Amino acid sequence: MKRCCPPPSVTTATLEPIRSKTTLTNSISSYYSSKKPRKHLKKSPQNPKWVPLNLNKSELFLPLTFPTGQTFRWKQTAPFQFTGVVGSHLVSLIQLQDANSSDVAYCFHNTRTSDQAAAKSALLDFLNMGVCLSDLWSDFSAIDPRFAELAEHLSGARVLRQDPLECLIQFICSSNNNIKRITQMVDFISSLGNYLGVVEGIDFYEFPSLDQLSKVSEEELRKAGFGYRAKYIIGTIEVLQSKPGGGVEWLASLRKLDLQKAIEALITLPGVGPKVAACIALFSLDQHHAVPVDTHVWKIATRYLIPELAGTRLTPKLCSRVADAFVEKYGRYAGWAQTLLFIAELPLQKALLQSVTNERKEASKDKAQRVEEEGP
Repeated sequence: MKRCCPPPSVTTATLEPIRSKTTLTNSISSYYSSKKPRKHLKKSPQNPKWVPLNLNKSELFLPLTFPTGQTFRWKQTAPFQFTGVVGSHLVSLIQLQDANSSDVAYCFHNTRTSDQAAAKSALLDFLNMGVCLSDLWSDFSAIDPRFAELAEHLSGARVLRQDPLECLIQFICSSNNNIKRITQMVDFISSLGNYLGVVEGIDFYEFPSLDQLSKVSEEELRKAGFGYRAKYIIGTIEVLQSKPGGGVEWLASLRKLDLQKAIEALITLPGVGPKVAACIALFSLDQHHAVPVDTHVWKIATRYLIPELAGTRLTPKLCSRVADAFVEKYGRYAGWAQTLLFIAELPLQKALLQSVTNERKEASKDKAQRVEEEGP
């Protein structure tokens, strides 16, 4: 596969791929800039118009936001460039650095000029820009030295505010599954929606409506590799269609409930257990203190929050205790704190953090040796 060309220049500023200052971020940059988009026969849009979002890296760092398990619909379409769909708008984001420190820029591929303002508003809503990430990280760092250490290297990892139906279906697909297979399932579901275009060889679709989803059968989903999840998706679609006022409206109404009631409502849907419900609540329903608990989060909690439970087996009752421990520590945005701690445990970030730790140890050792050799 061919390496993607760098983004074209724009008239608003001279934009170039971000150059990070720390060793860790340089390593992350090297990894993501080497990723290659899929080859495709169709041509990509030519000369997209990049517009700065005026967001620096502390507020949004794309490689720590999109490929971390929050959404499976956004694709890396070039070095530091991620493309996805917000509503009916096909949009690309790229991590940039210019003289004005405008580190993120966007372009819409299929949106009319008259609709650009509304599309940008929808994009900012999707990016959850009502929350100041740097303020949150500062607050968490003040109460947790471990968080402060991680935040120094992993800034800009945002929690997205996704469409509830889109988020729900994705996380039903995610149950007891791996990233590659989840992505294949979500791609199949997405292809049931309206076609929007192709970017760097990848086709993109508007997420299907409930009516469009209702036209796929359980047999078709099973043939597409969904396994037992096929009946859960079909069952959930049927339940949503039966909701008074409509399933989309019912899902949106859960944003107005407290977390426990939102979780209780979600787990009435086929295929939605407590962990999947917590993911949906955090990533689409404004339940900022929702904490999805799995074995990875359990290990984080027993290492840093409730070490007295280390070595015990995770049970549903202990899941609640873990979530409570995060909320007690980090407050009403505990889900955001948990997200960064989770990202830090992903293989790539964990290896890079260890690399930085080793380099610091070596530097300290060399300094001590020089002091000893030079004498007082």
